[in-house]
Amino acid sequence: MSFGDPNNPYGQQPPQGQPGGYPQQAPQGVPPQPQYGYPQQPQPPQQPYGYPQQPMPPMPGMPGMPGMPGMGLPPLAHWGQRFGAYMLDLLIIVGPMYLVGFINGVATSSSSSSDSSAGLSILSLITMLYAIGMGFFQLYKEGSTGQTIGKKALGISVLREADGRTLGFGFAFVRKLAHFLDSIACYLGWLWPLWDQKKQTFADKVCSTVVIKVK
Repeated sequence: MSFGDPNNPYGQQPPQGQPGGYPQQAPQGVPPQPQYGYPQQPQPPQQPYGYPQQPMPPMPGMPGMPGMPGMGLPPLAHWGQRFGAYMLDLLIIVGPMYLVGFINGVATSSSSSSDSSAGLSILSLITMLYAIGMGFFQLYKEGSTGQTIGKKALGISVLREADGRTLGFGFAFVRKLAHFLDSIACYLGWLWPLWDQKKQTFADKVCSTVVIKVK
């Protein structure tokens, strides 16, 4: 028996470059060739080097995150909610002052006592200071939480349209001044949310704010 005998199956030498009978490894950078008898695995197509990558598809809109890329606006507050919150805030701020003024007018017409008039004048001053203080408190709450007392009662909140953050006291004050634009055009700006796609007043558009539902 000779190891070099081609008729001897046990004496065949492995092909050159394949020590031990194992398949020859492919050079670096060249994909390995499948062996005979094994199923071929499908290879995903490779983009040539230097070509731009395919962009990821945008995520579907999710409520609660206005202005974020790929996200949709949350449910917007309708005009009735905004009007109700505004009237409630107005009643809280100036209601006591008007009530004391009414009482002062009735008391003055029915009595000429200087003591009662002085007492009512002091009470009127107190209610005026209350109205100013409550107005600034409402601005602070709206800037820090997005909600005044009226907005919280009606379940709405005002936020920045770009990123959904609260306004801050200074920007809430600027937005309050911008409501002048809603009144100057025959109060048309106050009614604009009735047909506007984002339900914004003129002040909202100038300040890039939205009023959303929170409950």
